[in-house]
Amino acid sequence: MATKIRLARGGSKKRPHYSIVAADTRMPRDGRYLEKLGTYNPLLPKDSEERVRMNMERVQHWLDQGALPTDRVSRFLEAAGVRPKTERKNLKKAVPGKKATERAEARAAKAAEPAAEAEAPAAEAAEATEAASE
Repeated sequence: MATKIRLARGGSKKRPHYSIVAADTRMPRDGRYLEKLGTYNPLLPKDSEERVRMNMERVQHWLDQGALPTDRVSRFLEAAGVRPKTERKNLKKAVPGKKATERAEARAAKAAEPAAEAEAPAAEAAEATEAASE
């Protein structure tokens, strides 16, 4: 059986509260779980000790059994010092979207038109001065 250590959402609308649980991967997010391992309250300040609470002994037991933590839970475990920190890369962070790319191309085309028109009379004037000086 494939198990994960993940978050199960609770709380009311606009007031989330999560349980950190060990669950079978085939079960729904808020459905049946094997064991509750802790809680996470994102509404509390980041420096509060009550924000993330975990029973580290049971978490380590499930990790030893082969349970895989989700991304968010692995960040909690890294902050607690249970797992080594991993380098994360957001490869699409600096890439603009399709519409932004189209807008930038349109602006570049508009800017190129007046510049090309301004260069043409300047080039003709330069040729005229060269012809007159010769």
